[in-house]
Amino acid sequence: MFDTVFGWKGRIFRLDEHIERTFQSMAAIALDPPFSRSELKALVLEAARRNGFENAYIKWIVTRGVNGRPLMDPQGCVANLIIIVQPYLERVSAERAARGVALKTVAWRRPSGQVLAPQVKSLNYLNLVMAKMEAKAAGADEALLLTLDGHLCEATGCNIFLVKDRRLLTPDRDILFGITRAAVIELAPSLGFTVEEGAFGLYDAYTADEIFVCSTAGGLLPVCRIDGRTVGGGAPGPAFACLSAAYGALINAPEVGPAYLTVETAA
Repeated sequence: MFDTVFGWKGRIFRLDEHIERTFQSMAAIALDPPFSRSELKALVLEAARRNGFENAYIKWIVTRGVNGRPLMDPQGCVANLIIIVQPYLERVSAERAARGVALKTVAWRRPSGQVLAPQVKSLNYLNLVMAKMEAKAAGADEALLLTLDGHLCEATGCNIFLVKDRRLLTPDRDILFGITRAAVIELAPSLGFTVEEGAFGLYDAYTADEIFVCSTAGGLLPVCRIDGRTVGGGAPGPAFACLSAAYGALINAPEVGPAYLTVETAA
């Protein structure tokens, strides 16, 4: 399993929340942690510091390890940790983000939580890879996956929000409860938005005033088209502008997370 964070101006956004999700994922799949929370935090900060990127994309991967037998019995395995740090990654170009991205509802469905818990960030992402390929082949930027019963789920590695008047609608089943999603939900009330988490269908998406997706890599991205239909005015709308500005202020705040670069280094 894995988790991903980003460093921004020498600080890691909500590192503690990501570490807690890692430990919850390990507990869910009965993987004995090879480190404590404080040890993982120290290792991530040290890896980020050594690489020295002011804005960074940071991923850690935890595996059960090997026991010398090509079987599915993990008895005797010793867990491993890998930390990857590289310059911050944008999901799409700045020009495309400014215009808004296009979504396509794909045939591939997100597995039900009865099959594979979506809260666990495992490396079993084949369905998301295939969904992305299907969307790209149709000329879209991103795939929109549905649940097995046909409700909106999420994009490939992104949560989705629909805007209707001053309401933000977001799915609450068979999804990964993203850290960026949580940030949007926290910001919404102070900006005059109410948030409704529930089961929503394609009708809700097709009739939304605005749509945006969000993730660790990329932040908030406006959606201008879905399944060939224009969303709202066909360009990023006022709700997105308001929320995006608030999110930008949030990640630039000094209390956003622990520092891995000194002020002098980051400058």
